Amino acid sequence: MSEIIARWEWRTFGDEFGEAEDRINAHEAGKVRSSAEDYILSRKSMDNTKVRDMLMDIKTLQQVNEDKLEQWFPVMKAGFPLAPEIMKQVFQAWKVELPALSRAAYTYDEFLKELVAPHPDLRIVRVEKERHGFMINDCIVEIANLKFDGKPIRTVAVEMEDPVKVMATVKELRLASFPNVNYLKALKRFAGM
Repeated sequence: MSEIIARWEWRTFGDEFGEAEDRINAHEAGKVRSSAEDYILSRKSMDNTKVRDMLMDIKTLQQVNEDKLEQWFPVMKAGFPLAPEIMKQVFQAWKVELPALSRAAYTYDEFLKELVAPHPDLRIVRVEKERHGFMINDCIVEIANLKFDGKPIRTVAVEMEDPVKVMATVKELRLASFPNVNYLKALKRFAGM
């Protein structure tokens, strides 16, 4: 099993990215990846929690450096059905109390319908992604066409383990004039949270 390494990330959201997008597209693109994910937002937490490929996926923000780059670390990938001990960790990530559980384990649908949807501090946002990936200066660079609950928006990201390379690539691609906004902030703004 490979070692899990925290990555530094710079990301922005918008409709178009002008010269920056032209500079990115001048590089050879990798394969296009499409997915649909359910992000679960908590009014009380900034942990990134989502369900992708039937896995509960949680990342926590480790630190923000002087360039405002964010270092995210994956702390969970758990398959459904979710057992009570996993559910406890998930609700801790949301910083909300785990309700009384009526099942020994929860399928994906049971989890969303019975525990997430009725909770006043939680909100599900369906995110459809069409991701175009590039390798630039050893960084993963991505332009993605998204839909937040059906509403179109786009994102550009630069990430890797070395924050110096991330920031140099952001500047080289002429992205530094855009605000650095992570998925949680963008989704909470969309959801009115």
